[in-house]
Amino acid sequence: MRYHHFVVGPFGTNCYLVYSDHAAGIIDPGGPTDAIVAFLEKHQLQPKWIVNTHGHFDHIAGNAELVERYGIPLYIHSADRSMLTSAEDNLSRSLQFNVVSPDAAGTLAEGDELMLAGEKLRVLETPGHTPGGISLYIQGMVFTGDALFYESIGRTDFPGGDYPTLILAIREKLLTLPDDTVVLPGHGSSTTILHERRCNPFLE
Repeated sequence: MRYHHFVVGPFGTNCYLVYSDHAAGIIDPGGPTDAIVAFLEKHQLQPKWIVNTHGHFDHIAGNAELVERYGIPLYIHSADRSMLTSAEDNLSRSLQFNVVSPDAAGTLAEGDELMLAGEKLRVLETPGHTPGGISLYIQGMVFTGDALFYESIGRTDFPGGDYPTLILAIREKLLTLPDDTVVLPGHGSSTTILHERRCNPFLE
């Protein structure tokens, strides 16, 4: 499975396209969708689904345009589902963005799998930044949303955040992955599980 990385929206959200053969999945389309659409068309990729790793507005702002354009299902963890359709819950109203997404077609939980041309991404529950935070793992890489960053972790001072829950999730679900797993976070640069185990000051 291959991936392509976009930085979108006013908060520099990392959106990822994962693809195999001509099938693609979209992870966290948090802003303008022009570059995403252009890449799909250039490489003749057919999107199959959208996944939001959590419900904050900077990760869901492109949902509506992509769902309408491609008619594809949208998935999120059940604990963050209400954030899709509530500008107050997804924190956009407080910043006068007023982002509202379509509702999810279904929800994801620990151990669920997303298919792309016979390849599987496995859902890991990594709450703490939000109650329904998830990561997506396939051998060699993990998309961590706002759970784990390069030498940092997600904020827990927003509504629904919980620091001990996040640290436990990172230790039990992410740091147990193979050392050479590439960490692809919701903001900032990529890293590896080994580097974060050794160098992340929040995980000492």
